[in-house]
Amino acid sequence: MYLARQGEGVMKVKLAVIQMSMSSKRDENVEKATSRVREAAHNGARLILLPELFENLYWCQLEREEYFSWANPVEHHPFIPHFQKLAQELGVVLPLSFFEKAGQAHYNSLAMIDASGETLGVYRKSHIPDGPGYEEKYYFNPGDTGFKTFGTGVGLVGAGICWDQWYPESARSMALLGAEILLYPTAIGSEPPEAGGVDTKDMWQRVMVGHAVANLCYLGAANRVGSETLEGHTQTYYGSSFICDYMGDKLAQAGRTEETILYADLELAEARSFRAGFGFFRDRRPELYGPIMTLDGKTRRG
Repeated sequence: MYLARQGEGVMKVKLAVIQMSMSSKRDENVEKATSRVREAAHNGARLILLPELFENLYWCQLEREEYFSWANPVEHHPFIPHFQKLAQELGVVLPLSFFEKAGQAHYNSLAMIDASGETLGVYRKSHIPDGPGYEEKYYFNPGDTGFKTFGTGVGLVGAGICWDQWYPESARSMALLGAEILLYPTAIGSEPPEAGGVDTKDMWQRVMVGHAVANLCYLGAANRVGSETLEGHTQTYYGSSFICDYMGDKLAQAGRTEETILYADLELAEARSFRAGFGFFRDRRPELYGPIMTLDGKTRRG
């Protein structure tokens, strides 16, 4: 879904990616996120990305009924209006991750808040992981919004959420809908022994760099950092948030342990010219891509 056309003529924008740790107290996390957003805006950022589900510890380590009570509807949400006012005050665009309740459904969602304070729409996470330490299928319905590109005051922005970032189809869809900047709020870190204990940090970065190159878009990923313990279960998030350009070169990268804010100046006009001339979108053959629309690569719809 392509939303609005505002921002298509923007020439450049400063992006900030916030890497931070969280506590078990929502108000503390909101206050901390607010402080980081203010700092980023003070330093000239006009598009600011926070990590996934920054409102609390990453509760999806465990399957517990009581954590469903942490979800809230978009209407009368406990902190989205606060960030709307903040965005309007600072003149910044805020893609905001939150735990959404809609009727009897629950979603891992993102509200795109424009610099005017208006919420341009909500994206619901499409790909939901299920494995030790990341038990998201217990909590979240698969997103039903489809991929979105938002016409913000700072350009055309597409946003996926964490597990979405591993899928080239997600990035391509947002680019086809006009995205010039791809953003991914994230919560990813150590894998428990039963999952092999693999360190996915390099894989995680490489796949997104590939999305940036394949779609000739700028890209930013914001991860949480630090260790979080729930009922004796501990998961350590490896940070390593980064921003890369449309050629795949990293413009800024965080370490594994520190809380920090990354900045990069995105030359959107230059990227548009390069993207048009390079021919990726000219030479596509969508009529040949039928297997992508299937699970087994063979069975076609219809």
